[in-house]
Amino acid sequence: MRSLRAALTLLLLGTPALAERPDWDDTPRIAIVSAFEPEWLALKEVVQPTGHSIQHGTEFVTGTLEGKDVVLYLSGVSMVNAAMTAQLALDRFNIQAIAFTGIAGSAEPKYDIGDVAIPLRWGQYFEVVAGRERDGAFTMPRFFRSDHKNFGMFFTRPLDVITAQSQKPETKFWFEVDPKLFRIAAEAAKDVKLSNCSKGNACLTKMPEVRIGGNGVSGSVFVDNAQLRNWAHETFKADVLDMESAAVAQVAYSNDVPFIAFRSVSDLAGGGAGHNEMGTFMDLAAANSVAVMSRFVAALPPVSEIRGLE
Repeated sequence: MRSLRAALTLLLLGTPALAERPDWDDTPRIAIVSAFEPEWLALKEVVQPTGHSIQHGTEFVTGTLEGKDVVLYLSGVSMVNAAMTAQLALDRFNIQAIAFTGIAGSAEPKYDIGDVAIPLRWGQYFEVVAGRERDGAFTMPRFFRSDHKNFGMFFTRPLDVITAQSQKPETKFWFEVDPKLFRIAAEAAKDVKLSNCSKGNACLTKMPEVRIGGNGVSGSVFVDNAQLRNWAHETFKADVLDMESAAVAQVAYSNDVPFIAFRSVSDLAGGGAGHNEMGTFMDLAAANSVAVMSRFVAALPPVSEIRGLE
């Protein structure tokens, strides 16, 4: 946010525009983000690269995907990395929309491995207060607020969010994806062919599906716990759990940039009978997410027209 405020201050003072900065890429682009190596490799397979740069240790690859100008980058795992690199990308590139593609754990029992979720909104469910235990029950200090059922000592709390337009912080839990991008994604996903076998020939017993709508939640916690999975589903009506999407959604919201996320189920987040499934199916899930995201990009109008969509 410091860099956002600095940019606004420069504009107010009448200093040279961002386009005159030597490190500013003025080409209108879609930012396509993934969090860790298997997702990144799946993404790079479908993009025609034209250049790359290193900004504060983060590699940005420019190129085209389905005829659209894009910039790819690897955010790194978890919330701070995701937020930091999202703002870095916005400060260096003329980004018209952000699309996150990657894997997730399922919280909705009907979501199976390989399914691709396109949630309508994202929340940060592990932004929490750790409450005291009194007489066998946990309570928060009175000056905190939670609108959700606690998970033991942990009480989820909303965030105070600053935007380029607001005069004061806004208290917010859910960050909605852009409705116009969502509509295009929902239509484009109807005929996407997903895979049911991993590169190691581990195959699913049923064909994966695209799951449109619902909720996703993110937090700095890798979930392999049935109780936590059930709580997230019951409390937030969460369909998928990940560690980045809501952080990027907040940065996009603060910068007034359209955002959407595609997350494919790599594991059952502790809900399966055996060991965690991610090690077996993460490449399958990453490829399925990229397949849906690519079809979405193909269905978009020219990048320079995305902000003007009705």
